[in-house]
Amino acid sequence: MSNSQFPEFDWSKFSVKKKGSKGFGDGYNEAEKNTLLSLYAQAQSQAVKNEVITGTVVSITEREVVVNINSKSDGLVPLSEFRDLVDLKIGDSVEVYVEGVEDANGQLALSRRKARIVKAWKAIEDALANDTIIEGVVKRRTKGGLIVDIFGLEAFLPGSQIDVKPIRDFDIFVGKKMEVKVVKINYANDNVVVSHKVLIEKDLEQQKAEILNNLEKGQVLEGVIKNMTNFGVFIDLGGVDGLLHITDISWGRVTHPEEVLKLDQKVTVVVLDFDEDKKRISLGMKQLQAHPWDSLPVEIQQGSKVRGKVVNVADYGAFIEVIPGVEGLIHVSEMSWSQHLRNPQDFMKVGDEIEAVVLMIDRTERKMSLGIKQLTEDPWTKNDFVTKYGVGTQHAGTVRNLTNFGLFLELEEGVDGLVHVSDLSWTRKIKHPSEFVKVGDKLDVRVLELDVEQRRLALGHKQLEENPWDTFETIFTIGSIHKGTVNTKNDKGATVELPYGVEGFATPKHLIKADNGKIEAGENLDFKVIEFSKEEKKIIISHTATFKEVKEEKKTTKRKDDESDVQLEPASETTTSLGDSEALAKLKENEGK
Repeated sequence: MSNSQFPEFDWSKFSVKKKGSKGFGDGYNEAEKNTLLSLYAQAQSQAVKNEVITGTVVSITEREVVVNINSKSDGLVPLSEFRDLVDLKIGDSVEVYVEGVEDANGQLALSRRKARIVKAWKAIEDALANDTIIEGVVKRRTKGGLIVDIFGLEAFLPGSQIDVKPIRDFDIFVGKKMEVKVVKINYANDNVVVSHKVLIEKDLEQQKAEILNNLEKGQVLEGVIKNMTNFGVFIDLGGVDGLLHITDISWGRVTHPEEVLKLDQKVTVVVLDFDEDKKRISLGMKQLQAHPWDSLPVEIQQGSKVRGKVVNVADYGAFIEVIPGVEGLIHVSEMSWSQHLRNPQDFMKVGDEIEAVVLMIDRTERKMSLGIKQLTEDPWTKNDFVTKYGVGTQHAGTVRNLTNFGLFLELEEGVDGLVHVSDLSWTRKIKHPSEFVKVGDKLDVRVLELDVEQRRLALGHKQLEENPWDTFETIFTIGSIHKGTVNTKNDKGATVELPYGVEGFATPKHLIKADNGKIEAGENLDFKVIEFSKEEKKIIISHTATFKEVKEEKKTTKRKDDESDVQLEPASETTTSLGDSEALAKLKENEGK
């Protein structure tokens, strides 16, 4: 074997001598021996363990490749480590890693695979230190990113470092070349992290600076939708993002941007506003189109009928889209002739196609008020209204609202009347209508007053019957005695239920029993009438007066403060019983209903 670093070996100087000749190799003089020893030592020093050395292929077998690295012996490398070199031949230079200087058989332990790994790590470390751009090949997709082959080693490319915009499909990069930079080396796990995003960001910074320097309101730009939210979309303008608010997408009503736009869509927008400090850009799309109000047909005027779709229903009314971008409001008060307001959802829901009448239109302010009750005749203006609801006529209605002073009764759609609390019952003292009826109940009434101009109807329920106090005046005469049940009692006195459902009142001094005991609620006793007022519908009674004379402060119907002593009738005088006359029987029957 010969090598350019060694002189041609002269075997004749080592030939066997005759008996008596000098020893083996004595054919070399001292200078030649020293030269050979020096070269031998140099050859040994080149084979340093754990280093990468360039060697020469001197032989190729079925399983191994023999490599000469200028050491005292050649090294063996498995042929499998040269699979990437299909045209490997004798004389080729290859880099190998010295695993061992010499094994038991006197051979060097070499590895091309480890040499490539060591070289790759060195290249990766240099790339990180020098911020070098590396070209790699994406091998496969993995959880959270991609695996990229750089210098024969696998590096991890996180999904967030692929691009400046979110990547939804990683598979499109598999098998493709990609430029990356090393951003992190984890020696403990032999892990390398690379980034492609940093390369894009560097270019984008230049583009962004250029865009921001030239940006101004009213400028029309092209961009790509990179993200969508419920309040708008973010558009990449080429390195800088702008927000297209949902209200600036279309002149028509848009509930969510995805109704009219999609991700990665290229759109044309106009700059509405720009905050130089915060670098916020507000964009618009609808501003690039003529306002729909400008194309609204001139035939649509006050009083015109229009058709549209319900696009929103609120507590106060509903918005109707007459044409895309032109909406009119139907206030809840314009949905029905009824004077009591209801929920707009009782009349319509989103998506309904309806007809309405234009009540007001202002093309300058771009406002339109609509109504649907105007599609039907106002019941108060009908020719037969005065006859139908004349004073004294009887009707049935539905209780729609209760107040402290009475209740509102709906006789028909758009026709309401008031029943005062005092007109509910002849006999019961009703403090609030809820004691008598509830919302939704049916109630029969009689018309007491009618004012068409003011749209007012005064109604009464008790007027359906004759005033029983005309009859009570003949029954509850002063001095007459009647059975009664104490309903309530307080410091001022007690209310007592008398025959026919009428109530009487007794002051504390008239609630003393014969044994001087006090009458309590729930007791049923005799009571004597000591005062009666048909006008005030008031009966003052006394239990004490049924067994002894008492002094009573008499009050006139005019509520004067005159005082006089009244000599009460003795307890033995007139008492009444139920059913004394036909009038009483009829009254009793009515009260029981």
